[in-house]
Amino acid sequence: MFALLWGVPYLVAGQGMSPAGASVMLTVLVLAGAVVGPLFGEFTARHPLRRSWLVLAVIGATALVWGVVLLVPPPAPSWLLVLLVVVLAANGPCSAVGFDYARTFNPEHRRGTAVGIVNVGGFTASLTTTLLVGAVLGIAGGYTPEAFRVAWLVQFPIWAVTTFAVLGARRKARRVLAAEGTVVPPLREALRRNRRRRQLS
Repeated sequence: MFALLWGVPYLVAGQGMSPAGASVMLTVLVLAGAVVGPLFGEFTARHPLRRSWLVLAVIGATALVWGVVLLVPPPAPSWLLVLLVVVLAANGPCSAVGFDYARTFNPEHRRGTAVGIVNVGGFTASLTTTLLVGAVLGIAGGYTPEAFRVAWLVQFPIWAVTTFAVLGARRKARRVLAAEGTVVPPLREALRRNRRRRQLS
């Protein structure tokens, strides 16, 4: 949503950046995504039972940084906008975790359908948010700093719904895993075990 439609208008009209500066920001977004993607892939491969924590952390970080940006009267400091773009860059690779879930928790003959549902779900959320931002901008007065500050607020209810959905799906998945004999230890215990392993090695 930010990269394809609303990012440049927001940075130019909402934050007072030049078009060239906004282009640099989008370049940073792409480069940061290229760096973060392999790191997330390595994490999900090494810690498949902790994938939901990665998803929740990215949602939380995105909501937190957006909240700070929207609270600061525009124009926000450049470092804060760069931080926003870097955090947003993590959302693309993080969304791919959904495909990993589809692969893990569905039988082979249903994986194509599951992957399709994941794909459509992501696009539906993005398109809905894009539409809502545009609708609020139209109501709030167009491409003005204040209108953008109001319009970006539509993301927060979507993040809240997503967070509850992830937590609910995680509970169901862990019940299934427990029935199959795989118990997911609490995060504190897992971190303690990792520390012990490092000390022994």
